[in-house]
Amino acid sequence: MSMIPSFLSGQRSNIFDPFSLNVWDPFKDFPTQISKEHSAFVNSTRVDWKETPEAHVLKADLPGLNKEEVKVEVEDDRVVRISGERKIEKEDKNDTWHRVERSSGKFVRSFRLPENVKMDQIKTAMENGVLTVTVPKVEVKKTDVKAIEISG
Repeated sequence: MSMIPSFLSGQRSNIFDPFSLNVWDPFKDFPTQISKEHSAFVNSTRVDWKETPEAHVLKADLPGLNKEEVKVEVEDDRVVRISGERKIEKEDKNDTWHRVERSSGKFVRSFRLPENVKMDQIKTAMENGVLTVTVPKVEVKKTDVKAIEISG
């Protein structure tokens, strides 16, 4: 038996093969700490944060949620907190579910912004399931540089 399985066979089961599909999972039967009401949606809220010369812009993907189901809050002066909840779809006893992949539950994401922001001028918008939070930056005053002639 070869130590390197054939890529054409489709199955890899040799324990000496580093690419084997039979990998022991030590956490397979480990109880999870997340309840059904706090499912995968908790960790799946994706947020992009970019800084432009004028502002810090946070964009969160929140498909299926409307603006009434999302909260944007400021805490401790410079922390922006985005939270919300996607409800579990009601089950009808006549329904037969074949697959449930869309996540539900509560989520919270917090971001500590730098000191150069105007937290009192935050603007938010939600369009097509994307929340945009714009935090303007404080204008940096450019210092005048003056050349001084060296005597001597």
